[in-house]
Amino acid sequence: MDQGQLLAHCGSNKITREQLALIPSPEGTDTYQPLAHHDIVAALLETLAFRQISVVRDEYAVSEDGMKMFGVLDLETTFEGCRFSIGVRNANDKSMRLAMTVGYRVFVCDNMAFHGDFTPVLAKHTKRFSLVDAVSIGVDRMQRSFEGDLEVPKHLARRVHDLYFNPTVEEFAPRTLWSLENSFTSAFKELDPIPQFRATAKLAPFLEGMQALVA
Repeated sequence: MDQGQLLAHCGSNKITREQLALIPSPEGTDTYQPLAHHDIVAALLETLAFRQISVVRDEYAVSEDGMKMFGVLDLETTFEGCRFSIGVRNANDKSMRLAMTVGYRVFVCDNMAFHGDFTPVLAKHTKRFSLVDAVSIGVDRMQRSFEGDLEVPKHLARRVHDLYFNPTVEEFAPRTLWSLENSFTSAFKELDPIPQFRATAKLAPFLEGMQALVA
């Protein structure tokens, strides 16, 4: 199921990522820096790839004059039935800021509706604005926001990833919530007793919350 929803019905048209690269951006001024829509998407894809996060589906829409862009990107599946999505929008006519939102379900519409669980990027098009820095910091904030709910040391993220995608026990090979829970509990064994107890106690509510969001 697609978690990111893009609705274009107020004068914009859906286009492909390749077509997005054909949309020109206006000249900048001393105080305003237009951002090419395809440059924003390219920076986001590069930042996600650097963190080994793949995009499984993406779609975009632009206004008839090419000044506004809206998009959604569904990210790699974390376990069966659940994935994160990113919503993005940009305008080169000073009508709105560059913004990105992330969540289990994201809704982006050309009528300015823009919903997710967390919005890590909301930036003005100033002359000193750095697109690469903004996107990189934004993705870092996304990861911290969702990983922070468990209060687990960040160094265990790679261990959980390896245990889930490369299980050593055959019964945990299917991509299910049970397999994900096992990956967490196996990784928690590397913690000292008190941190392990705290992390384990929060795991069930954490997974139940994720499951409820995608039910």
